[in-house]
Amino acid sequence: MTKKTVLLVVGFVIFWNSGFVGAEYGLPFAGPYTLLFWRYLGLTLLLWTYLNIRGRFKWVSWKKAKPNLLIGILAHGVWLTCALVAISNGVPAGIVALIISLQPLVTGSVSGRITGERNSIQQWLGLSIGFLGVVLSVAYRIDMENSTSVVSYLIPLGSIIAMVMASLFQRNMELNKSVNKLPSGLSLFYQGLGTTVVLFFPAVFFENLVTDWTTEFILTQVWLILGVSLLAYTFVWKLIERMSATSFSSLFYLGPPVTMFMAWLMFGDAILVWDILGLTVIVVGLLITQINFKKQFTHLRKSPRLRGLTKNH
Repeated sequence: MTKKTVLLVVGFVIFWNSGFVGAEYGLPFAGPYTLLFWRYLGLTLLLWTYLNIRGRFKWVSWKKAKPNLLIGILAHGVWLTCALVAISNGVPAGIVALIISLQPLVTGSVSGRITGERNSIQQWLGLSIGFLGVVLSVAYRIDMENSTSVVSYLIPLGSIIAMVMASLFQRNMELNKSVNKLPSGLSLFYQGLGTTVVLFFPAVFFENLVTDWTTEFILTQVWLILGVSLLAYTFVWKLIERMSATSFSSLFYLGPPVTMFMAWLMFGDAILVWDILGLTVIVVGLLITQINFKKQFTHLRKSPRLRGLTKNH
């Protein structure tokens, strides 16, 4: 990875996973659909204003808008709705992040057919080990005798499916140099617009847009709009431009430890021994997935210092 890519990864991990904590903080003041509707309405208006001031805003044809609207609905609307509904049903934010971290395994399974990027045996080994880490952490917390609990823990699977579809769709556009690709700011506007329209209906019909406009809720919305919907998703699309679908999705394994630490710091959520064990296994799987050991070993063998040591012995 280049230094710029590393910085993008760090920014993505921090800002993306702060969204789980921000959502948990905002849910007491509005339902999940309403919270997300206000968030994306604010984001859409902010981007529309910014793009107009910069002279970069334009209404594009349906052919160009459609893929960006679809990516927004999947990556923002469906992904976040499933995560927030699970949190509102009592699933800890850190565990929601753990379940969603199954995304790399799913992405690895289907990316070859969609993007043509095949995974090596080493990558599959890393993804499988990461999956084992998720199982270790999540299985201990599920009450199998409580059907409500089981359903609540299954809801984040919708987030996985939505984000896999969105990231593969976006990656396929990057590889094929699609004519439908828009500048990042304009693309994010259409993503936000599609998400806002879709969220309006459940927010109105299921929750009547009931909102407790406290200072805490407003500050939470500001952070979710600027820190997560704007910055974190910008990092997402920038990383997808630079990395294969599987390599990018494996970064979601970094989410659980960051989210659990944030949730512990802000809400006092308990961190169990099984969580730590599972996260340790996840990190091992991530390293195996990301590091090209064959290349590193070859580079080490060619090192002048190592050749000198070999000759001396």
